[in-house]
Amino acid sequence: MDLELDGTTALVTAASSGLGFASARALAEAGANVTICGRDAERLADAREKLEDASGEVLALEADVTDPDHVSRLVSETVETFGGLDHLVTSAGGPPSTTFLETSEQDWYQAYDLLVMSVVWTIEEAHPHLLDSEHGTITCITSRTVREVADGLLLSNSVRRGVIGLVKTVSREFAPEIRANAVLPGTIETPRIEELVEARVERGDYDDYESGLTEMAGDIPMDRIGDPEELGEVVAFLSSPRASFVNGAEVPIDGGLLRS
Repeated sequence: MDLELDGTTALVTAASSGLGFASARALAEAGANVTICGRDAERLADAREKLEDASGEVLALEADVTDPDHVSRLVSETVETFGGLDHLVTSAGGPPSTTFLETSEQDWYQAYDLLVMSVVWTIEEAHPHLLDSEHGTITCITSRTVREVADGLLLSNSVRRGVIGLVKTVSREFAPEIRANAVLPGTIETPRIEELVEARVERGDYDDYESGLTEMAGDIPMDRIGDPEELGEVVAFLSSPRASFVNGAEVPIDGGLLRS
């Protein structure tokens, strides 16, 4: 399917690895020019190199999305380089695993800046440029925990829900010029999941990495965990004119794990 993204411009935050990178790859392979960002210069350069063969051009910028000045520069350099901005994809690394009694007040503020305010600041900066686009879109990568809480993920369970309220609201306020949607990934084999599994192998919870993945997939109807590319393809579709009547949606990408 031709997604009709050739020559458009997308900005994907926190895209040096994981789900952000998979989204950037799918957009670039569909012909979009893509800006990626991350805090780790070495990891960002590696991501840029991996995207060299994509159809679209790629701009890699070191940035911290919890700093509004960095966000402003990120958007302005994207527009200066590519002449506009058509698609915004927001992503951020997950906050640390914790329980309520282990969580400090500062942890709450940091999680809010990382998961909610980073999205607010990016949308604020991107809005006038998306408005000038023929098909402006916003896609926010959140988590299945906005629907069903996961044990030990207090901050993700609590704070990410604010992004859903934001997406639902701006999907109405910005329509019809700009569409806004969210994707809700479940268990997907990202570097974060790899680290969690390897840590449990070291603790003796799993015999090896593969058995750990099998254990994690136990409740998933598809009987496996997801591949980041499977999420990236959905993000690219939602950003495209092919999804022109999809607005304000929350799309689970979890192999059927959610029961709600």
